Amino acid sequence: MKKSACLLAATAMFALGACDSVTNAPAANTQDGTIAAVDQRAMPQGDRVLLWGDTHVHSINSVDAFSSGTANADIDSAYRFARGMPVIFPRTGQHVQIDRPLDFLVMADHAVGLGLSTRIAANDPALLEFPIARRMREMFLNQGGRALTTAIMGGSNFTSEELEAFNRDMRSDEVMAASWQGQIDAAERHNRPGEFTALIGWEWTFAPNLRNMHRVVFTNVGGDVANQFLPLANYQTDGPEDLYNYFEQTRARTGADFVAIPHNSNLSEGRMFELTDKNGNPFDAAYAELRAAWEPVVEITQYKGSSETHPSLSPNDEFARFELRNMLLTGVPTEALGGSYVRSALLRGLAEEARIGVNPFQYGIVGASDSHTGFSSQLENNFLGKLGEDYLPADRLGPDAVNIIFPAAQMSAAGLAGVWADRNDRQSIFDAFRRKEVYGTSGPRMSVRLFAGYGFAAADADRRDFADHGYRIGVPMGGTLAPGNGRAPQLAIRAVMDPEAAHLDRVQVVKGWIDSRGEVHEKIFNVAWSGNRALRSDGSLPAVGNTVDLRTARYTNSIGAPELTTVWTDPEFNPRHRAFYYVRVLEIPTPRHHLFDALALGIDPATIDITPTIQERAWSSPVWYTP
Repeated sequence: MKKSACLLAATAMFALGACDSVTNAPAANTQDGTIAAVDQRAMPQGDRVLLWGDTHVHSINSVDAFSSGTANADIDSAYRFARGMPVIFPRTGQHVQIDRPLDFLVMADHAVGLGLSTRIAANDPALLEFPIARRMREMFLNQGGRALTTAIMGGSNFTSEELEAFNRDMRSDEVMAASWQGQIDAAERHNRPGEFTALIGWEWTFAPNLRNMHRVVFTNVGGDVANQFLPLANYQTDGPEDLYNYFEQTRARTGADFVAIPHNSNLSEGRMFELTDKNGNPFDAAYAELRAAWEPVVEITQYKGSSETHPSLSPNDEFARFELRNMLLTGVPTEALGGSYVRSALLRGLAEEARIGVNPFQYGIVGASDSHTGFSSQLENNFLGKLGEDYLPADRLGPDAVNIIFPAAQMSAAGLAGVWADRNDRQSIFDAFRRKEVYGTSGPRMSVRLFAGYGFAAADADRRDFADHGYRIGVPMGGTLAPGNGRAPQLAIRAVMDPEAAHLDRVQVVKGWIDSRGEVHEKIFNVAWSGNRALRSDGSLPAVGNTVDLRTARYTNSIGAPELTTVWTDPEFNPRHRAFYYVRVLEIPTPRHHLFDALALGIDPATIDITPTIQERAWSSPVWYTP
């Protein structure tokens, strides 16, 4: 099948096995040896389906999303947008519509102040029974949404007596239960098993000294069980251990299960993946097991920057400088520390496993948005922004640009989570997250498949039953590979472009390992690429080129490839070294969203200190090798 026909046939479920591949990496020979250990409970009946979703969207039920008044969407509009329906953007009154519906969504409104702003603005009689709520409504009417947000978040507008009343009344279980029921009811209204899954969740916003330690939380259960517990808020805790203990106790009491997703480790100043508990004690095996059980995946990209790695941590990674935002929640720049980035966490996990026998950071990988407009927006050419304050081009660039901590011009459009699930329902999606058969992208919906094992042949990359074969003789992304009698692991990789986006530049394998002296290492391997380029002696690859016209913000798919496949064998494998491998897939350069704004405003893009193009990408969850 020719590539043009292959592209037209591209589907989310990889029914593309017969398409021509573009594979320039050395091919592995067939190897008869030890079959990878496979968890039979995770084996699908037939292939799995690829589902696209966002685990991190906020409506105006989040107090910070309400701060501009009612410029952002309510929770029903957020769900309707994700399901593909046209909705009204409150900031402008215009209709907006996602380019393609999502398959699932987590409305991750903040537990702190959940629904208080909207309920006060709506004159909720149950709240206005409290004098402090009536005082807060006066703030809203006289000073606007930002004053109300300040009061709810910090109480700085309160007297000491009012603050006491706020903590007693507005943070009571009774008030939280009513707000939580609103979240549950909205999810139940929009949940359509087999078509669209509304996962019930929230965000835990712990941030000591404004170092971001936030987690998105979602559950596998429906409203009949979710209304038996209340979301845990940051002010009820003093460390992630409290969150894990809450999960343990709530599951024992109600049967509900949970996944917690750390996000924006790039804003944590090293705190997210530090190697001590909240009391400063080094991890022990019990703590590492607890953390790994409740945090199976990590968010690697979103509006507030990429958390994969940093050039100062990965100086030999030519693509490490991607949408960086190394700072605090206040916007103050900080030093790039290993505890702030996912790749460093994966390396630390290997070292901890060697020390205590358990890997606390054996993370799968997803992308998300962290949208506070209510709209999960991934397109650079139609970016709806993170916040309502700077949605319009003139709000972002030029003399009237809005001065906010998270300006849209500094952030690319959002990420997405790709999930290989048995079905589109709550439990199947939850199970995929638990087994880490998930991956993240910076926005485009390229399809990525990864299997690791010892018995792959070079031709397996193009099999029609690629996935079925991969499950039978190997482990999928997120899995752990057993030793293969000294044989080097093989990775069977297939990446297919988003049919409505750009061609692919290359596929890379990112390897991390710990040597016999206990030192950790990382290396990037270019394993498949488009065109007639050849690897240099140092393993690097010439750039794919750039077709972006900076005068019109257009590009062409005259370079790159619609599909890249390979079976790659680790050429530097040492069977005594613990290791992980994940796949990074890069598109060809395309226009970044601020280029569209600049041209529309008549601003010379060369005068803006931001690169006008972006190489969108996908990151698979790793596979691990354990001696």
